[in-house]
Amino acid sequence: MPRYCFSLQVRPDRMDEYVERHRAVWPEMLAALEETGWRNYSLFLREDGLLIGYVESDDLVAAQAAMAATEVNARWQADMAPYFTQLEGAPDEGNVPLREVFNLDDQITQLTSARSGVPDSLEGNL
Repeated sequence: MPRYCFSLQVRPDRMDEYVERHRAVWPEMLAALEETGWRNYSLFLREDGLLIGYVESDDLVAAQAAMAATEVNARWQADMAPYFTQLEGAPDEGNVPLREVFNLDDQITQLTSARSGVPDSLEGNL
C-alpha cells in the first residue's frame, strides 16, 4: 500500500492543547477517515512544534477529496486551523508532502527477490 508523509508546524504555545485534542478525536471524524481510505494514520510532534504525519492509502488524492466532501472534516479543519503557523487554508490542504527516500521492507523485499534468482554458490557474493 502506498505510504505518504507530510509536515506542518504547530504553534509552540498551543502544543499541549493540540495533543489533548488528539487524545479523543471525534468518533464521526475517525469513521470518516476510515471510510474514505485513510489507513495506518499517525501524527508525531517534536518539542519545537514540528508535526509529521504518516498515512497509507490506495489513492491519497481520492481519500483527501472524499474527506473534503464530508461535513465533519470541514468542522474539524476549522477547529484545528488556529493550532498551526504558516498555514494558508485548512490544515489538510496546507501540509507539506515529504518524499520517501528509504523503506526497510521495500529494500529487504528487493534483496530477497534478487537473491532468489541467484544460485546458492554465488549468494555469499551479493
